Amino acid sequence: MTERKPLFEFKNVHVKVDETEVVNGVSLKIYPGETHAIMGPNGSGKSSLANALMGNPSYTITKGEVYLDGENMLEMEPDKRSLAGLFLAFQYPLPIPGVTVANFLRSAVKARRAKDDDMSDFRKTLKAEMDGLSIDHPFAARYLNDGFSGGEKKRIEILQLAMLKPKMALLDETDSGLDIDALKIVAQGINRFHSDKNGILLITHYQRMLNYVKPDFVHVMMRGKFVKEGGPGLAMELEEKGYEWVEQETAQKVEV
Repeated sequence: MTERKPLFEFKNVHVKVDETEVVNGVSLKIYPGETHAIMGPNGSGKSSLANALMGNPSYTITKGEVYLDGENMLEMEPDKRSLAGLFLAFQYPLPIPGVTVANFLRSAVKARRAKDDDMSDFRKTLKAEMDGLSIDHPFAARYLNDGFSGGEKKRIEILQLAMLKPKMALLDETDSGLDIDALKIVAQGINRFHSDKNGILLITHYQRMLNYVKPDFVHVMMRGKFVKEGGPGLAMELEEKGYEWVEQETAQKVEV
């Protein structure tokens, strides 16, 4: 029998911001078709981990290994990681004045295709994906995230996901700042993207996003470590009992 190989894997990853260690030895395997959720309170290291995995130079991986489809991500600059199929939806997407949404996406899609590939389907695909996310077509001519509301920025992030079709999506608090209607639309976009060939790592504070994007596994992160792991029911327990319950449980284990 052929051994099943993970799509995305990181082992014993440590991350520093300046001289402070913010992630302290975390490991995870994600297989094709799986959705994993990382939950935890503010300051637990969730976003730092996502940024470090993507190659943000403000976050230094001081120890560990990271592989996507067998390729060593730590040997690649952020743009090469993206071309290899790694995607990060930012918690706080930045505006890029002077670059329209359509031109940004056209350039990004073209970079992923062969040099002579036909791009004639780009406009049709873009409009269809915008319709799926209830984004008005004139947004394609606006500067990326410039003057957008929080909800509009998050929809544009998922539009990028839909157009780029990465192997592995890191979604950093995509639900923050969304009202219930926008949350449902964004979740539907994530679910349309997901297949048995890609993977999702969803970072969130709250269980509400997981009502719509169902995780296979939930990992609780505190003080830069995974302290508890379980199935989708763990998210419901956290919603009911809060993170203090995990703190107390972890402390009891240490005492024993």
